[in-house]
Parts: sequence; C-alpha cells; structure tokens
Amino acid sequence: MSCFDGKYTSILESALETVDGLIITDNEGKIVFLNKKYAEMMHVTVEDAVGRNVREIIPQTRMDIVAKTGHAEIGSVHLIDSSTPVVCNRIPIKKDGQILGCVALTTFRKLDEVNGLLGEIERLNFEIKQYKSELGKLRGAKYSLEQIVGNSSLMQQVKNLLQKVAPSTLTVLISGETGTGKELISHAIHQLSPRRHKPFIRINCAAIPKDLLESELFGYEEGAFTGAKKGGKPGKFELANEGTLLLDEINELPLYLQSKLLRVIQEKEIERVGGVKTIELDVRLVCTTNKNMLDLVRKGEFRQDLYYRVNVVEINIPSLRERTEEIEPLIDHFIAKVNRNHGLHITGIHSGVVQLCRRYDWPGNIRELEHVIERAAVIAVSGKLGMEHFDYLLPRILEAVSADARDATGPSLEDAKETAEKQAIVKALLKANGNKTLAAGELNIHRTVLHSKIKKYGIVL
Repeated sequence: MSCFDGKYTSILESALETVDGLIITDNEGKIVFLNKKYAEMMHVTVEDAVGRNVREIIPQTRMDIVAKTGHAEIGSVHLIDSSTPVVCNRIPIKKDGQILGCVALTTFRKLDEVNGLLGEIERLNFEIKQYKSELGKLRGAKYSLEQIVGNSSLMQQVKNLLQKVAPSTLTVLISGETGTGKELISHAIHQLSPRRHKPFIRINCAAIPKDLLESELFGYEEGAFTGAKKGGKPGKFELANEGTLLLDEINELPLYLQSKLLRVIQEKEIERVGGVKTIELDVRLVCTTNKNMLDLVRKGEFRQDLYYRVNVVEINIPSLRERTEEIEPLIDHFIAKVNRNHGLHITGIHSGVVQLCRRYDWPGNIRELEHVIERAAVIAVSGKLGMEHFDYLLPRILEAVSADARDATGPSLEDAKETAEKQAIVKALLKANGNKTLAAGELNIHRTVLHSKIKKYGIVL
C-alpha cells in the first residue's frame, strides 16, 4: 500500500497548498505542478499552467537555469507583474546524481515581511556585538597604543619597540618605577597582537598571599586542600589559553613557584594543584617589574634561568622626571578625564602651576600626577586650576625648589634665613600664579625689592 493513498494524499495536497507559492518544473523547464496560491499570484489557473514552459508564465524566472546548472539560489528577490516583490528559493531536484527538475518556493508574499525579519536579525546581531564587546572588556585589554599619552623621544622609543614586539609570541618584561604605566603598555601589547580577540588575563603577584598564589596561577582539583571548590577551579594560565597572561610584579614571585613557572614556560603545559592530568597551553607571557631584576638575581632572590626566560625582550618605561616635557599634555589628559568621570567643568590650569609641576620629581610618577590633578579638580569644581588648589603638593614642591636646603651639609643661621626667605617668595609667587605685584603684596614688600630677591636667589617658575 502506498504511503500516499487515502488520507496521506489529502495531507500532502493540503501541505503543498499551505505554502505561499510553490511551482515545480522538469529539467526542460515545463511546469509539472504549481499550487493555487502561486496560480493566483500569476493570474492563471492550475490547469492552464501545467505543461507550459515556465517562462511563458514567469518571464523573469531562473528556474530553467537552476535546472541546468544544478546550483540552488536561496533568498532571491524578484518582481511579479513588475510590481509585487517576492523572495524565492530555487532548488534543483536531483536523484542518483541526475537533475530531474527544479522547485521554486516563495517564502514571503510581501517584501516588508522580509524587511521585518531582516530588522530582527540586525537587532539580534547588534545585541551579540554588544555582548561580545562587554565580554571583551571583562576578559580583554582595556587600553590601546593610542591611549598612551606622550611623544617625547624616550616614549617614542618605547612605542616603536612595542609595535615591533607585539605581533610576535615572544615573552616580554616591562620594567620601570611604580606608576609609570607598565600595565598600560602590557594592554597595548595584547591589543596589537594576533591574540587581541582572545583572553587577556592579569594577576598581581604581590597582591595575593603567597600560600594562595600557586592555586591562583595553576588552578586546583576538587579536594586538593581544605576549602577547595567542588569540581576544582581553573587557574590564570588556563583562563589565558590562546591569549595573553600578564604577571604583574613578577619580582614578588616566591622562589618555590619560580621553578614551577620555569617548567611551564619550557614545557608549555601545567598540572593543577592536586591533579595528575597534564594540560597543554598556548599562552603569551608578559611580565612587569618595578625592581632591578639583575640585582635580585645577584642576591639569589630570583632564579637566573627564569630571568632569561622572561626577559626575552625588555621594555623599560622612563620615569616622569626623565620626560618632564610630557607633564603638560598629561595634565590636559587627566583634566579631560576627571571632567568626564566626575561631571566637572575644569577649563585648564595656570602656567605657573605647570612650571611648578615641572620642578617636582614625582616619585609616584604618572599615577601620582593623576591623583594630584584629580584632587585639585574636585576641590576647584570649575574654571582654571590655580596654586590654591594644590595645597597638598606645595610643601613638597617648596622642598624640591629649595636646592640650597637639600644640598647643604651644615647650614649656618644665615643660610637658614635665606632658605626660609626663598621658600616664602616661591610660595607667594605660586599663590599669585606668577604675578609679582600680587606676590609683593602678599609678602608686604615693594615690588622692586621682590624683583631684587628673585634675581638674588635665581628663582625661576
């Protein structure tokens, strides 16, 4: 008994009529079937259309071409009666490798229905991009090369080396004092590498208790120690697989972990704490340090063989006092940032304050400068930043510009008096933003006397 007898035939016929538009031709282009909906669209009867060449009914059709080439055409848009747009799928009918004909199916009667679906797809794609972007922010690098402020010759050397090294898989050691922007450089290396769409994982070796550092780096298996999570936990190396791992302040890594890290770098594989399974890795390693690593090697605090493994390429970040010409653009950058983050309206900074900042040695480097500008901006709220907003910094600057006080080994009473007088003059000038008349008034002396003392002490702001 045929499966198309009786009620099955009725179901099949009903199914064919349910479709918006369905037409079937043989391999010569003659119509062998079309449903009533398609016939209505073409203003013909089913009986009149069957047996005729498809181009007589649909002049712009490509069904005969599909029947010859055997290549399906999906999502093709064409006009019926030169006015009604429909979306059509043309699919060759094959059996045992032979093309028997072609079936054309109109998926939508009106193009605006397609546009609605396309709009929905576009919306979903946009949401996916947003989710990917958010995930990238959580797992990826935050900063790019363009966000590194500074065009001094020293920083240009850093940027040039960074751009050369980033595309490789070489391990990089970024050295420099605290606050110089080493982590920012590591982000830029990841962003410029072929791994930029893969994870960028960070771990500060100094911020994690030494007894927890091993499990944080290499992960652990269930039951590895008291309090271990059920199912275990992947470490930073696993999370960074195919991406980049930043070991911040690697100089703080305990000696017993240095040997394990050396093995991971050499073998490109790890074992979780309490585990026996070897996990292969493909991780690009970037390390930072604020110490002289060779000194640590000489003292026996850092393994020499590991030092040469992590120091394949070293990028040294100069301190802020070595590139004082970048203080002003950095101040402008931080003012814009603090305005954006705190809703302030700081319009600039007095030139006298900039000169003041140039005289300071900035032991905390760029991080300290950012915090000083942020504090002054929050106090000022709007307008230009003046000396009155930098009360936190003034005592330190006065000490910095008082070279006589710093260098004297046994100052006399006269030396002490001159140092105090010089500091008072400098403070008054800074408070007056360089205006000598206002500074003289503040000191209660005549302007010519002030000018004479400025010349005597060689004060330059």
